[in-house]
Amino acid sequence: MLSRTADHLFWMSRYTERAENTARLLDVNYQTSLLPQTTADAQTGWSSLLSISELKPAYIAKYGENVTAQDVMTFMVRDEKNPSSIVSCLRNARENARAVRGTLTTEVWETQNQTYLELIRMLRGGAFERDPGQFFEWVKFQSHLSRGVTAGTMLQDEAFHFLRLGTFLERADNTARLVDVKFHAIQSDFPSVHDPDQEHDFYHWSAILRSVSAFEVYRKVYRDVIKPERVAELLILRPDMPRSLLACLNEVIVNLSMITGDPLSETQRRAGKLRADLQYARIDEILSAGLHAFLMQFLDRVNELGAHISREFLLPVTR
Repeated sequence: MLSRTADHLFWMSRYTERAENTARLLDVNYQTSLLPQTTADAQTGWSSLLSISELKPAYIAKYGENVTAQDVMTFMVRDEKNPSSIVSCLRNARENARAVRGTLTTEVWETQNQTYLELIRMLRGGAFERDPGQFFEWVKFQSHLSRGVTAGTMLQDEAFHFLRLGTFLERADNTARLVDVKFHAIQSDFPSVHDPDQEHDFYHWSAILRSVSAFEVYRKVYRDVIKPERVAELLILRPDMPRSLLACLNEVIVNLSMITGDPLSETQRRAGKLRADLQYARIDEILSAGLHAFLMQFLDRVNELGAHISREFLLPVTR
């Protein structure tokens, strides 16, 4: 397959997944902002979201130092000059799909095209301002639809595996950011069992679980009250949890093996080492070393893996 074609497929799926995960990040912050809290706490939550998304300098350049929920959501949803906004991600996903229409099935292209056109119509009609929560659900649903149509209609050849590779690499990155945004806000890892704000903390963790569609999964797996260390374990180390870091790396390994003929390549080696570190990790060891530090290191390694994939299979990284 031509590197240019592979590049368009890889980034089409990454941008679609990024739009969904941006919606998930915003949704968890929006839901927790509705809980009783001080203005300073609310501002800290939105500020930490910008920091973990690496968007704070761009936000400050446009809006100044004052961080408000309305400005952050506007910046991350409808600002076309922000390359990580939902509207920018879905536009870029559509443009990448347009460039390789001959490689995609009609249903996959139509899904990407209609999603972007409907997004523009909704934003112009004020749907986002009327009900942000419902808007974020729509973005997630369209991402689910795109993946389902891809899995249900695409020939499972190299094109299919590049699409899947982009999806799971992006998902690993965003799940790590989603978990870390909680700790970035409170400037520490886990509260003590005697923390007087433990009840308030419960609602934050519930919101995080719901944002990754894992609330019912948590109840099924642990059959207990929500505990931060178990939430972290579910979203990092559980191979049967679809959005966990380990599950994402398992899928990256599978799809990499389908597109490379060299099992000893540097890209395969890095992916395998990262997967092994997760596969044989224990949550108590991660927590004792510091969850924030662990997640930051994981994000660095995922970015390095993405750079190696680009160098080996795709066009030079310009995004």
